Amino acid sequence: MKNLFEFAEACLFEADIEHKLRLTHQAWQCAENGSLSFEDKGAPRPIADTVFPEKPKLLMPRDMPRRRLDTKEGKAAFFHALAHIEFMAIYLAWDIVYRFRGLPQAFYRDWLRIADEEAQHFEMLRSHLLTLHTDYGDLPAHKGLWTHAEDTADDILARLAVVPRCMEARGLDVTPAMIDKLKAMNDQVGVSILTRIYQDEIGHVERGSYWFNLFAGQRGLDAEQVYKEKIIACYQGKPKGPFNREVRIIAGFTHNEIDWLEERSHE
Repeated sequence: MKNLFEFAEACLFEADIEHKLRLTHQAWQCAENGSLSFEDKGAPRPIADTVFPEKPKLLMPRDMPRRRLDTKEGKAAFFHALAHIEFMAIYLAWDIVYRFRGLPQAFYRDWLRIADEEAQHFEMLRSHLLTLHTDYGDLPAHKGLWTHAEDTADDILARLAVVPRCMEARGLDVTPAMIDKLKAMNDQVGVSILTRIYQDEIGHVERGSYWFNLFAGQRGLDAEQVYKEKIIACYQGKPKGPFNREVRIIAGFTHNEIDWLEERSHE
């Protein structure tokens, strides 16, 4: 029987993209058909050992070139950036599975499903990117997302606060405007892909909220208060608005949390 943590280690510590995608889909299929073991297989390797492909070249966000979406080059750069976000999201989903042991099987199933969906998102974006005569890795990408994983490698509450409930939740705020821009450009394929990603990401953030609140409650902590504390401690910079309140509520945020985020963004 295949083992979840062996799948996770293979995906996190091997560079080949195609192999990583195949393993991710295979792991979810094994979970679905009951042939996946969730038995712990020993301590995880350090997060610093995680292996990434040689390309794309990773830059700090401030060093990324700026391009207009209404140019051929800008459109390719836009979809390359989205593909990179989804590729890194595969790593983030696998790392939360791999790094945090002794949690309910339902937790691992949730994040394995999320890893599979992130892989699907990446594959859709990469296919669309190829129609623009660009492949993933042809352009530089930023390395900010993984920094948040490294900063929260020893704290499950911090990881859930910063990754699904901050970084991914930002997608709930900005993706509708992206979809509108692609509609104006008559990119129906791009609209379809981003709509699918948007719908899935609502569920991903909701799972982050669910487990964050559950684990906080199990520790006797006030979930809203500890969320604020983790964001202040672990997230560099202040939250960026505006915030999509209606959808964030669906994704498990409280009005108090959103009010606080709005206040922080204006400080």
